[in-house]
Amino acid sequence: MRIALFPGSFDPFTNGHLDVVRRGTALFDQVIIAIGNNSSKTRYLPVEQMITLIESVFQDEPRVSVQAYRGLTADFAKQVGARFLLRGLRNTTDFEYENTIAQANRHVNPELETVFLITSPALAAISSTIIREIHRFGGPVADFVPFTLPPPASS
Repeated sequence: MRIALFPGSFDPFTNGHLDVVRRGTALFDQVIIAIGNNSSKTRYLPVEQMITLIESVFQDEPRVSVQAYRGLTADFAKQVGARFLLRGLRNTTDFEYENTIAQANRHVNPELETVFLITSPALAAISSTIIREIHRFGGPVADFVPFTLPPPASS
């Protein structure tokens, strides 16, 4: 069975992420969306809430699941039997960053292969960071995410 892990903070999960997962299901038997704990980031939306929202998007796709994890992505891939990491690339800056991470993951788990998918052009400008900023100040984000986000927390 070809299991791919699609790791990220997904804060929030965007239509760009959705595109990568859907395209990944054409390549792999199972795609696990893995919400990791990035020690250098403070979350905007709680992990539990994001899991519920993402699961609702894929409720009719049994080959896609969502899990939270702590620790190294390469170690989590071993735990769930994933031999592939699925990553989306929007631009060359993403490639430079992702290539370094792919090399480190391969060092930790030599059986792990990273597969890069180029983001669909219509979605390349979308980033979770931009969506968070728009949402935080009450702006419209419905065109960027595959679900309705809760109202922003009042400051």
